Amino acid sequence: MRLKAIVSYDGSSFSGYQIQPGKRTVQLELENVLCAMHKGEIVKVVASGRTDAGVHATGQVIHFDSTLTIPMENWRTAFNVQLPGDIRILSVEQVRDDFHARYDATGKTYRYIWSLNQVHSPFERNYSVHADRYRPNIELMKESTVYLLGTHDFSSFCASNTSVKDFVRTVRSIELEFKKETNQLHMVINGNGFLYNMVRIIAGTLWEIAIGKKSVGELQGIVESCDRSQAGKTAPAHGLYLENVEYSQ
Repeated sequence: MRLKAIVSYDGSSFSGYQIQPGKRTVQLELENVLCAMHKGEIVKVVASGRTDAGVHATGQVIHFDSTLTIPMENWRTAFNVQLPGDIRILSVEQVRDDFHARYDATGKTYRYIWSLNQVHSPFERNYSVHADRYRPNIELMKESTVYLLGTHDFSSFCASNTSVKDFVRTVRSIELEFKKETNQLHMVINGNGFLYNMVRIIAGTLWEIAIGKKSVGELQGIVESCDRSQAGKTAPAHGLYLENVEYSQ
């Protein structure tokens, strides 16, 4: 049967999601557990998409096939007792045999977090990006998001080392939220899909607008240029979270 699981992980100690030779990755840890559960049989895990080193997930989605007869309500515990503490399975359910975690996804939500605290707590340093001496103009960030909403060629917001041929994506919403209780700024972005490093480049570009390195008026031209060199720097990985993956069924 085919199973779908929602996975949460702290990306701090991983070299990203995808298996790489000699590196600790999320996929490797998941497949090691499944291999042990299946008595040495290799069980491949397919995710909704890969995340880079340092990127976190609160709602990554995977699928895999299994011949085990474990009761469905016991799958989560069976996983979590064997996984390291920085990965947790939140839920497991049986899905149709042709379900695909990546190709069936109809949308994703990411969250990016900046800390505006004067001192970046050591307990926060792996989970938010420090504003340092800057005090961002959040209203300018909000104003500029209008140029990113809708369907565009997002070549300006894609890392150059990609094999993707189609750069057209639809950004459905971008929300900027100041969290007074933690003195953090959150960017929550939803779209039908994202290019390699697209969310981090958008975050980096909006940040440059917020601190006066770019103007709101420049953003429309950046989008239309389809030129990566025109956009802002790629924001650091550790401020990014894959929060939710959407499916039509």
